[in-house]
Amino acid sequence: MTTGRGREGPRLTGAPTTLVYVVWELTLRCDLHCGHCGSRAGKARDDELSTAEALDVVRQLAELGAREVTLIGGEAYLREDWDVVARAIVDAGMTCTMTTGGRFLDAARAARAKAAGIESVSVSLDGVGETHDLQRGVRGSFDAALAALGHLRAAGVSVSVNTQINRLTLPELDRVLDTIVRAGGHSWQVQLTVPMGRAVEHADWLLQPDDLLAVIPRLAALKDEAQRRGVRLWPGNNVGYFGPHELDLRGALTKKGHGSGCQAGVHSLGLEADGAIKGCPSLPTEAYTGGRTRERSIREVWESSAELRFARDRAVETWGFCGGCYYKDVCRGGCTWTAHVFFGRPGNNPYCHHRALEHQARGLRERLVPAAPAPGRPFDHGLFELVVEPIPPATRRLPAAPPKPPGER
Repeated sequence: MTTGRGREGPRLTGAPTTLVYVVWELTLRCDLHCGHCGSRAGKARDDELSTAEALDVVRQLAELGAREVTLIGGEAYLREDWDVVARAIVDAGMTCTMTTGGRFLDAARAARAKAAGIESVSVSLDGVGETHDLQRGVRGSFDAALAALGHLRAAGVSVSVNTQINRLTLPELDRVLDTIVRAGGHSWQVQLTVPMGRAVEHADWLLQPDDLLAVIPRLAALKDEAQRRGVRLWPGNNVGYFGPHELDLRGALTKKGHGSGCQAGVHSLGLEADGAIKGCPSLPTEAYTGGRTRERSIREVWESSAELRFARDRAVETWGFCGGCYYKDVCRGGCTWTAHVFFGRPGNNPYCHHRALEHQARGLRERLVPAAPAPGRPFDHGLFELVVEPIPPATRRLPAAPPKPPGER
């Protein structure tokens, strides 16, 4: 799941049906045109919730015991009552955070965030300078994001950063960390870019599965470096899986020290601006909407909808490589969002470090090839084919030679 949390976020330690965390798309209206945007944000939805309806949603979330609500878009601040909703969340006893691209988050909006009681705001940085601007679709958006970080800090709102990991951002992660440190950010969420929404049209941006052999160790090293510099790096739910760096990356986030499968509808909830209810905000709307707030109570959907209970009930059937994996009963194919937007169904996740290592040990690698385009709707996806092939000799990574016994030459 891409959480968009504005701070470290609560650890997922509650009972299986305890709602902990909600990500709420207040509006689909946006002032950027991001090439990797899964919701294809831009124009507001035709039937977005009214202020009164949104405040009733706040009441329902509080009654369900939600602890934290992150407001997202589109761009949440483009909805006129965004701070009214935020204030209601705080007054109901929940933590309110926000995620933003920051293009027009000026000093006045930062002051409104502070007055509303928003605890922390996460600003998206996908590389630096032109790399960020290219992905965000607007020239000058990187400078605007830096300015937003400054406005928020000046207003007394704590800040963090979230970053998409793909072929464009990967070479610039050190510079992103430098930027976070200079901006006074307290944490850094990273997630792998997947082919949902507009990202389907940018398949060349996406990592290939064998790229994880370098990416995951790099993120583990960055986590150590970030911690040394006072920044908490934590992975999104589609990063990692049972490789040698799993404990380093995820150990502090769960009791078990490793991933335990998709958390959609287990402790998390996603809401779209028209009241669609999903177990995770990133999941495709059509396949995973359990109900809508205008038609059913959130509690009823949370407790009884199969679209929200699939991970809670361990109903995902693994297939492909994941179907024969040693960890399948724990992992259940990892991130549902990632698998579904590649293949049209969950249970076989190509972005897995353990999987890449297993293929490498056999001299093989996997390659994702676009097979069908996306229809062009919010939260849509195309289809990819998975090719298993020998690792080309020129790119084959050789294991380090074992040390020789003492005295041997």
